[in-house]
Amino acid sequence: MGNSCAMAFQKPNTNRIFDTDFKDHYSGNKYDYEGKKIVTKTPAGSGNYEDYKNKKPQIKEDDNSSFSLNLGPLSWLFYLALFIAVGFLIYILLNEGGSGWFSSKGHKKIETSEDITSENIQNADINALITRAENNEDYRLAIRYYYLLVLKTLSIKNHIKFEDDKTNAEYLNDIKSKPFSPAFEYTSYLYNYIWYGEFPLDVQQYNQAKDKFMTLLNQVK
Repeated sequence: MGNSCAMAFQKPNTNRIFDTDFKDHYSGNKYDYEGKKIVTKTPAGSGNYEDYKNKKPQIKEDDNSSFSLNLGPLSWLFYLALFIAVGFLIYILLNEGGSGWFSSKGHKKIETSEDITSENIQNADINALITRAENNEDYRLAIRYYYLLVLKTLSIKNHIKFEDDKTNAEYLNDIKSKPFSPAFEYTSYLYNYIWYGEFPLDVQQYNQAKDKFMTLLNQVK
């Protein structure tokens, strides 16, 4: 009686057979417990378990081959600032870097003789200043402009180097071996006497002095 009861509670022996492809049922991304696949980005889901259970989650991995910068709705400000910075750099290179194509120094409008410097004399329209002084019958000023025109021409022809603090005697010393040196010495004398000596000129005296400057300019050219 005891043995028959004991036999009644024993579980029958059964042989379990595993499918040869059972691993394939657990090869999805949901069963990656060892972290062999690094998931960096996943699209937002609904949060329902049924959706997760019945649908294989879509995994989106980072693409490190390209750089992407997302600044949101203010991204245009970043690109605008970048554009301005590049433009400013180009401006600096074109001006301070050597060429000076857009330099305010090189293209500054010359209004008076004091505006003419070593930086802009070669671009200064001195002939226009002479014409204006003549129209105003300011002959002393016209003589000053003629002398500056002589220095500009000598500088362009590489006979002298025009400098703001250089004296007339130093310019004369630079060209002492040139054939037009005596003419330059005489026009320098006229300039000093008329401008610095504040000698008033009538139109006849002005034309006589003007002829001396024109003769020198023709010799230099």
